[in-house]
Formats: sequence, C-alpha cells, structure tokens
Amino acid sequence: MAQKFHIKKNDTVVVIAGSHKGKSGKVLEVLAAKQRAIVEGVAMIKKHLKKSQENPQGKIAEREGSIHVSNLMLSSRYDSSKRAKKTAEAKS
Repeated sequence: MAQKFHIKKNDTVVVIAGSHKGKSGKVLEVLAAKQRAIVEGVAMIKKHLKKSQENPQGKIAEREGSIHVSNLMLSSRYDSSKRAKKTAEAKS
C-alpha cells in the first residue's frame, strides 16, 4: 500500500528544521520510498557532468537535493502557526 504524506506535488512548503530552515518553495516531486521530497530552490547540490555531446566542455550543474518530509510544513499551516509569529518578531 502506498504511503500517505501531508504534502503532495505542487504544494508550497516551508522547511521547519535542518540546515535549510526557513526557506520555502514548491514541491517538485515526492519520493515516497525514501520519505523525501524535492523542493524548488532548496537544498541545492552541485553535480559534476562529464564531457558529452550536449556539454562539450563538461560542467558543474546545480540542482535540488531531497529533504525529509518530516522537515517540511505546508506554508498555509506555517503562516497560521506560532512558528511564523516567532520568526516575524525576531526579525523586527
């Protein structure tokens, strides 16, 4: 049976824990087997690409890494929670 998560593709989420805490973006993909999600613009990793037909020089491509779903929260729920209010008070 497939696992059910609190987030799905195209949801807007906020990272609530870990090294990318506070960043937000759109969910591009949910990796159910690993309980992870790929979020647009968050957890960027560099991938070294070998010389090839489309990359004659080779290159270092940046792409999104995955984040565990337990570290993500829907932005609508985040905005109405105490967490958002704490960060807003800390900034002002």
